[in-house]
Amino acid sequence: MNAPARRFVLVRPPIVADEFIGVRIEADRHHGRGAESNRSGRFEPLDRQSFDDGWGSLDRLPEFKTEVQEEKPRKIITTNESPDISFDRSINPYRGCEHGCAYCFARPTHAYMGLSPGLDFETKLFAKPTAAKLLRKELAKPGYEVRTMAIGTNTDPYQPIERRYRIMREILEVLEETGHPVGIVTKSALVLRDIDILSRMAERNLVKVALSVTTLDRKLARAMEPRASTPQRRLDALRLLSEAGVPTTVMVAPVIPALNEPEIERILEAAAAAGVKEAGYVLLRLPLEVRDVFVEFLNREYPDRAKHVISVIKTMRGGKEYDSKWGERMSGTGPYAWQIGRRFEIAARKLGLNDGGRKRLRTDLFVPPKEETGQLALF
Repeated sequence: MNAPARRFVLVRPPIVADEFIGVRIEADRHHGRGAESNRSGRFEPLDRQSFDDGWGSLDRLPEFKTEVQEEKPRKIITTNESPDISFDRSINPYRGCEHGCAYCFARPTHAYMGLSPGLDFETKLFAKPTAAKLLRKELAKPGYEVRTMAIGTNTDPYQPIERRYRIMREILEVLEETGHPVGIVTKSALVLRDIDILSRMAERNLVKVALSVTTLDRKLARAMEPRASTPQRRLDALRLLSEAGVPTTVMVAPVIPALNEPEIERILEAAAAAGVKEAGYVLLRLPLEVRDVFVEFLNREYPDRAKHVISVIKTMRGGKEYDSKWGERMSGTGPYAWQIGRRFEIAARKLGLNDGGRKRLRTDLFVPPKEETGQLALF
């Protein structure tokens, strides 16, 4: 007997704060993905809701597969003036991220592409194969002022499709050639592929690498960040980078109350044993559509504590699920947030992490690249 079919109605219902209304996808179609629904982006005039019409006439739909489109932007360096982050420029080689982390704060950016921050974010990706060429052109502009370039602050530059596109490696080749400092954030052991470039840049104090280690629990990691490297592989990557002379940082990010929060001290201990010298943390952020995806994850994987987790989050966000106020969005407010901060500081101090302060990279070695004009030089 055929299973009941799913029909779709296009509407734009009001968003109810305590209830997520979305397009639920059959479990076998989103297997190995972080999201389980594909609600339309906030800029779309129509929304989709599924319901059972009882006819059982639709064929089973195929599972979501990763699709990649190549994008040709006009520029590659993005600048910002946010007062609570340590960089003013960054590069994002990709849009969307196949890691599929349920908590990823970058998910809402897919709405700008007319796509869903849900399953679309982790299955419909955009690559920028001309990134290195654009970077060379922008670094060659007269009057360019050198500051550390941040990579991996939005989506992961070492997500699985980097194995094929190698955009990140091409970017590093340009940065090494020009003596430009770079700070990298990732949760992928694929960063080790570029250890040759990174170690050479480290000798000139031009690079530092941070790996996000959210948990040491393989089961939790598999459910929460299904296509990212396992916790042990990330720790191994930190160890190998440190042994190669590359300055490393462990990011306990995001800290999720009553989920991975109890592991703060153990994560820092494991990272210190791997040779890490610096550490940081970021409290869970749930802007816009991220909230819906994360609540789905909690209800699916941890229904016994889902309400408690959200309740504690609200105590750290002024009664809301998220507050974007500068200076508070990364660490939260209130007694619970204060306790997390003090626990982190005490554990880091005990392990000798951050003793030397934040490492500053050199900016005086920069040599602008020669623009590729297509003409031969006269001399």
